[in-house]
Amino acid sequence: MGIYLNPGNELFAQISKNKIYVDKSGMIPALIEVFERWNQYVCVSRPRRFGKTVIGNMLCAYFSKGCNSKELFKNSIGSKDPIFEKYLNKVNVIKIDLNSEYQNIEDKENFISIICKRINKELANEFPECKIDIADDLPYNLIYIYTQTKEKFVIIIDEYDILVREVVSGNISDELFNKYLAFLNGLFKNTTLQPAITLAYLTGILPIIREKIQSKLNNFTEYTMLGSNGLAPYIGFTAEETKAICDKNNFNYEECKRWYDGYKLENVELYNPRSVLESIRNNKIQSYWGQTSTYEVISDYIGMNFDGTKDEVIKMISGDYIDVNVTSYKNTMTGFKTRDDVFTYLIHLGYLAYNSKKEQCYIPNREVQGEWINALKICADYSTTNKIIEASKQLLEETFNGNEDAVAKSLDESHIHVTSNRSYNNEDALHCAIYLSYIYALNKYNAYREIPAGKGIADMTYVPVLPDLPALIFELKHNGIAETALNQIKEKKYYDSLSNYSGNLIFIGINYDEKTKAHTCKIERFIKE
Repeated sequence: MGIYLNPGNELFAQISKNKIYVDKSGMIPALIEVFERWNQYVCVSRPRRFGKTVIGNMLCAYFSKGCNSKELFKNSIGSKDPIFEKYLNKVNVIKIDLNSEYQNIEDKENFISIICKRINKELANEFPECKIDIADDLPYNLIYIYTQTKEKFVIIIDEYDILVREVVSGNISDELFNKYLAFLNGLFKNTTLQPAITLAYLTGILPIIREKIQSKLNNFTEYTMLGSNGLAPYIGFTAEETKAICDKNNFNYEECKRWYDGYKLENVELYNPRSVLESIRNNKIQSYWGQTSTYEVISDYIGMNFDGTKDEVIKMISGDYIDVNVTSYKNTMTGFKTRDDVFTYLIHLGYLAYNSKKEQCYIPNREVQGEWINALKICADYSTTNKIIEASKQLLEETFNGNEDAVAKSLDESHIHVTSNRSYNNEDALHCAIYLSYIYALNKYNAYREIPAGKGIADMTYVPVLPDLPALIFELKHNGIAETALNQIKEKKYYDSLSNYSGNLIFIGINYDEKTKAHTCKIERFIKE
């Protein structure tokens, strides 16, 4: 058992003994199918804290000859598949946590050669009959071992893109980066070495960079935030897994869903594992995203304000989905040419989610929305939006107090703001205006658009998370009168949709006049038995 070559299973064993543990071993049979039937070169990219390292440790515990993990996997989901035994602790594993190694090695310029020498030393100890020269290239030694012994290797590199991010930030020299490219080329584009590799498994925050790096890794199959096919359920918590964790720990699943759900790959809903676990450990729903990242990432890029960026950002803040072309982005951290490039980058970082069927992006959940709101505060171009957001807390109080003029005035302003470069008469714009004006309410309410209610469909319904607040039901009219909208709520009994809610309700009738571009409002309280 070595540090890099055939490590033990201690890291995964420790994780699997945690009080809250989600069994992801179903990925092992799925991954075996990938490398046996399609391609042994796999790259998985996910945002920070999505469980990439945990999966790498699990794969190491499964494949590595340096340990016996039969007991560890005995009752796991993956072990129920007949193919599971085929590779269990039967393959040599080389595992590199590239970020950890980079941070801990002082001689950064010789970082790659130091790692290779260390691995070569372990190879020499493991295969003494091959008389390995630790000064030789690592790929050559692997080829030589395979030709002499027919021993094959699984190569796992966690955070493969750390040096990509460092070179963009100007923290490393081009010379070191070129050495890294040569290292990747030697391992993964060497056709002589290919028969010796059972699986090459890379993880990172970003997909494979199309400039410079793609030529070294264009033989990899990628599983990203844009699509992950059969591997989608295994990195990140699914809705079913999250609900099971919440139920087991007597935690409010609906609140967990509201705050941390929203990512969707194929037909799989995904939650950020760290946020779910931290909320349960602390018994507190709040934003944990900012503890591992920073909203300045958002502000830096939306501040570029390519044509249409500002309008689309405001639409997303207002709960809307926007069209995005994800095909032009080159997976870089620089050289953005369009708003589509910016939004695609933010999808990979987890600040946006992507609907592949509709080819649209959106802000996934309450937690991430908070990061966007924080980012807008430091962007001068979004000062009006921030002003509306700041006023939304007071607007909620004014609504409780029946201040119809305050509601109408707020909608006048937000309607103008969410309809830049598109028609005022678009009904969707008025929905967005309400959502933006009442954005503070999302701290206390779940907002639903056009849900079946009573004898019709309520335009907007805000259901309180806690029962001490009134539910809000909005009905919208164009070129009519606000009283008609208010009466429609009562006549069609839209409140009947709140089957699990009884208590105070506030009906809010809104009319928008296309000629004057002004809103009127009527508010009435109602007690639901």
